[in-house]
Amino acid sequence: MLGYTLSMNNSILIVDDCHSMRSAVKTALRRLEVTVVEAEDASSALSCIDEQAFDLIISDVHMPGMDGIEFAEQVRGRTDYKSTPICMLTIDSDAETMLRGKTAGATAWLVKPFRPEALREVVKKLVA
Repeated sequence: MLGYTLSMNNSILIVDDCHSMRSAVKTALRRLEVTVVEAEDASSALSCIDEQAFDLIISDVHMPGMDGIEFAEQVRGRTDYKSTPICMLTIDSDAETMLRGKTAGATAWLVKPFRPEALREVVKKLVA
């Protein structure tokens, strides 16, 4: 197979309240042969990071309860996750929201709808 393959040791947490979006992200990442864990909201995701180490977090911004930007702030507040890449995958592309995300600790920003190839390229850059 041609192309770049990440190690099976790489684990990625997908945080999105929409099941179909988590499924689409998971399908897009299948070619990279990574371990994927899904969380349906930020609170569940925080529990996940308490239980397991992740090499990358992909999070939506708009979720009930705690939004993705607040979630990124919470993640950055944990010693083990100060440098873990966080990619925001969201419908928001306005400069103000992106700045809030970057200030909160987002490493990358990808706008929905996304091309699977674009997501894979972002993942490769962040986890390589």
